[in-house]
Amino acid sequence: MTDPTDPEEPGPFPTAIPASPFPPRGQEMAPAQGAGGDLPSDWNAGADAHDLSVGHEMAPRNALVALGRFAFPPGPPPDDEGVAARDRRWTTRAIAFATLLMLVFNAASIQNWSRQQPPGWITSTVQQLGDVWSAQLTQLGADRPRQAVRDAWVSFQRLGFDGRKRPDDTAA
Repeated sequence: MTDPTDPEEPGPFPTAIPASPFPPRGQEMAPAQGAGGDLPSDWNAGADAHDLSVGHEMAPRNALVALGRFAFPPGPPPDDEGVAARDRRWTTRAIAFATLLMLVFNAASIQNWSRQQPPGWITSTVQQLGDVWSAQLTQLGADRPRQAVRDAWVSFQRLGFDGRKRPDDTAA
């Protein structure tokens, strides 16, 4: 409740606009100088992440983790050559993993590829190996996801623009 003697009632929005921390357009703001004349920074060259005590809020709660961190501190950061080697290892693992997934879940593509190549000794060998590989994976059921995606694609192709199914003879 308001006091009837108040000369002015506050409005629904604040009327005092605080000063902006940003400089006006077209002007540069003077940087705040530190004690030594340098710009203020939170970088401390003498700090070590391993100097944190176990009770510190940034320290791990588990004593064994803290002991491991103090006993085996991380090494220096890698140089450019080390970063490049790490990236090559990651890329090699990603390509190997994708190849393995494709060999298991898309074995029919090996057969299709070998049938499209000109006949020869290598092509016939790849085709025979692909047939055996695909037969083994079919027994394991690894071809079911691919077949489900294929069936969904064929049923999608059979749909017309109006949502009705087209006859089977017009489906691709």
